[in-house]
Amino acid sequence: MLPHINTPFAYVAGILGASPDELKLITSFLLSYPFAGVLKRIPDSKPALKNLFIIWQGHRAVGASANDFFLFSVSSFYLVGLFDLWGGIRTLAISSIGAYCIAAYVQGPFMPWIGFVFLMGHLSVNQLARQFVGDPGAVDITGAQMVLVMKLSAFCWNVADGRQPEHELSDFQKERAVKQLPSLLNFAGYVLFFPSLFAGPAFDYVDYKRWIECTMFDLPAGVDPSKRAPTKKARKIPRSGTPAMWKAAAGLGWILLFLKLSGWYWPDLLTGDEYTTYGFARRVFILHMVGFTVRLKYYGVWALTEGACILSGLGYKGVDPVTGKIAWDRLCNVNPWGVESAQNTRAYLGNWNMNTNSWLRNYIYLRVTPKGKKPGFRASMATFVTSAFWHGFYPGYYLAFVLASFIQTVAKNFRRCFRPFFINTKTSQPMPNKIYYDIFSWLVTQLAFSFTVAPFILLTLPASFLVWARVYFYAVIGTAFSTAFFASPAKPYMMKMVSERTGKAAGGLKRTESTESLTSKEPVYGLPGDPSKDLDEAMSEVRAEMEARQRKGKGTVMTQ
Repeated sequence: MLPHINTPFAYVAGILGASPDELKLITSFLLSYPFAGVLKRIPDSKPALKNLFIIWQGHRAVGASANDFFLFSVSSFYLVGLFDLWGGIRTLAISSIGAYCIAAYVQGPFMPWIGFVFLMGHLSVNQLARQFVGDPGAVDITGAQMVLVMKLSAFCWNVADGRQPEHELSDFQKERAVKQLPSLLNFAGYVLFFPSLFAGPAFDYVDYKRWIECTMFDLPAGVDPSKRAPTKKARKIPRSGTPAMWKAAAGLGWILLFLKLSGWYWPDLLTGDEYTTYGFARRVFILHMVGFTVRLKYYGVWALTEGACILSGLGYKGVDPVTGKIAWDRLCNVNPWGVESAQNTRAYLGNWNMNTNSWLRNYIYLRVTPKGKKPGFRASMATFVTSAFWHGFYPGYYLAFVLASFIQTVAKNFRRCFRPFFINTKTSQPMPNKIYYDIFSWLVTQLAFSFTVAPFILLTLPASFLVWARVYFYAVIGTAFSTAFFASPAKPYMMKMVSERTGKAAGGLKRTESTESLTSKEPVYGLPGDPSKDLDEAMSEVRAEMEARQRKGKGTVMTQ
């Protein structure tokens, strides 16, 4: 750590009631903006220089003589200049070098899984070490390592895809396949990309390669050249200052709101004696506000990091061929409005930590499934376990995950059985009274997740059960009663009524984004789409395996 650098952060932290490490983390996000501005201005024809800037940045050491300079990478300055995480450099180096060597020297179909196990195992060791230290306010390397696990495990899969015949790959795999192992310089730049070092967003190596070579900004064939995004001088990277500043402003707004509300709604309030003096309705409201306040911190952090990526140009997603409007949401990691206005579990989870959702889907769920088969129980379970282990080993995480999976199943059943009664069968448009359904489903979804995420915040089982008991386990009881209701003859009766109603429409109700959420079996954020069906499928697989072995055993006896 640079001499005396902690002093101003400790002073401001004492005023705001935050920890010095949290303030330094926000500072690192803000410093990424001027660094990203410089990075963007390095000539497009010199990608190696861009990599070197990411890896090595000249910085005068505090207290050094005029002739003494230390070379720091921007990322290294964050790690050891601000946080004194010397061990963090070693940790990132082990993961990065290990993944690169596995991708380079291990052949065969198991290479990506070897890389995945290595990366997750290394992360798990550090997650457990952090848990034993027990200081959630301190910044350690596990946050950066979680991002790196996504990037490097995806990298191993991309390299494996590059070794396969193209006709065996999906469109997604073809687009992201790495056919030639990158140079160490390119790989180091990808690993140490400073705007997303600590908190993401994660992205694939192909995105980084296209960005640093500026092929990302080429217009697709057939698009009018006049629709090309405006640039400065001879640069290919479009002007991105305005959208980046809007993101920065939004991020700072979320952070300021977090600082304001955290003085009123903080996690320890839920476990304190004062909480028991309130009535049930106010306890539930406070529980919701504590969760909302915690989310504000993530909204702010992810907006700030995304803004720095936009400023560097990496957030560029393309140009609308009709309007010429530029999209800068390639690395969008959260949609706050989508979360806070969600009327169902899939919308709630799908708008949260979107890059992790994408990683779990494309590099776990779809990869577990053998070619030619549809994903089933094994894919869902592998995704669920990966998501849980990736977050860490606090028991509160697993408590929240298990309850959320059952809530998601109940929510799907409710939407299947009740939502069609608020849709016009002739036009497939919402009826006037659907506003009441929307308000009710929004309220239930938000309150259910306010209850569910409490263990994610409190981390320990005693604290989680204490808080749940203080609100009378309302989400657990509601989920249990709902599960019993849909396991009774009531569900077939309701579905019969739905069929009769939708059958009156020609061809039934039209499929919409909302109805797609009912039929999709893919897990969101690692949660199984329908745990009951997954369990039924697992039992069917076990029975089929046992019957196959019995037949094989009988055949062996007969031949003898």
